Amino acid sequence: MKILVLNCGSSSVKYQLIDISSEEALVNGIVERIGIEGSFLEQEIGSEEIQIEKEVEDHSQAINLVINTLLDDEKGYLEDIEEISAVGHRVVHGGEKFSESVEITGEVIEQIEEVSDLAPLHNPPNLAGIRVCRDLLPNISQVAVFDTSFHQTMPEKAYMYALPYEYYEEYGVRRYGFHGTSHKYVARRAAALMERDIEDLNIITCHLGNGASLAAVKEGSSVDTSMGLTPLEGLVMGTRCGDIDPAIVPFLQKREDLSPEEIDDVMNKNSGMLGLSGISNDARDIEEAAEEGDERAKLTEDVFCYRVKKYIGAYAAAMGGLDCVVFTAGIGENSVTMREKILKDLDFLGLEIDDKANQIRGEEKIITNPNSETAAAVIPTNEELMIARDTARIAGILQ
Repeated sequence: MKILVLNCGSSSVKYQLIDISSEEALVNGIVERIGIEGSFLEQEIGSEEIQIEKEVEDHSQAINLVINTLLDDEKGYLEDIEEISAVGHRVVHGGEKFSESVEITGEVIEQIEEVSDLAPLHNPPNLAGIRVCRDLLPNISQVAVFDTSFHQTMPEKAYMYALPYEYYEEYGVRRYGFHGTSHKYVARRAAALMERDIEDLNIITCHLGNGASLAAVKEGSSVDTSMGLTPLEGLVMGTRCGDIDPAIVPFLQKREDLSPEEIDDVMNKNSGMLGLSGISNDARDIEEAAEEGDERAKLTEDVFCYRVKKYIGAYAAAMGGLDCVVFTAGIGENSVTMREKILKDLDFLGLEIDDKANQIRGEEKIITNPNSETAAAVIPTNEELMIARDTARIAGILQ
């Protein structure tokens, strides 16, 4: 029983073919530079890697290329398209309409469209992939899995902004949160790693990558998260500023004579690690420059880690205690230095890092001392597997 998982971005389509019985990823692939000169497909089957250079003008052509490659006698994996039992689609924003993954219908597509102005860079390509797959694979179940759905358990006090209430009523202005499939997956893996029931645990999950967010997971449910109406709020990220004084926006608009679109670009595309360091949005480049003595790179590291540390303290207080901190995604899984800086001086929360155990990259492991009252763990995320599990459940493939 095979599930095709699709993650459609503005100029890319990531995909995995997963055997849901064994939860094994059979095929990994991506089509990049959609609508841009020099587009190509890369695919891995075990140790076999291929690249196909082909001009791909839109998502319809991209998904056609994916399916044709999967069916190719030499380069593919499938003999027949009907080997695909269902397709799981990552959808970034579900608003308040979707607290769970759902089977895709015409009505669901309309509802996703209604909240697309909350994620204008993400939902439209997600919808494009859904429409193409429904046309190409009309007899195969399609399921939407939302980044926001895991956070729909947040209480009002956590998701409401102190703005005129009618903005919430009319436009849905509130905190939604993102990276939900990742936070959900690693929280459950943390409970398993600790050999504890997740309903007995207070866990803080740290999804730290080019996009970064934290979630407070109490008894298995999200009760708070750092991203807000959009993925801009919260932590310092690769190119996003995270939390700032809102008055900075009109101040800079006046001083720099910026339009709303231009100030939005400044905050989303030119800030964060890139803006602070002047070097790169890639944490690996920042770490390297910091080690070589670059002062702005050091400052960037310090600001990033300080912001994460503050949120950990806040969420421990909000949940009334803490049992585990989980690091995941590119920085969380691979940066020994960043994890060490974040956990430093958190011994008052019962966190005692084991320096030797922390010397890992991309490996699932508890990195605190055995006698540490509170655990910290590195857990590689697997959003595709979470999407495949939900897809199989919704489509009735696995009971």
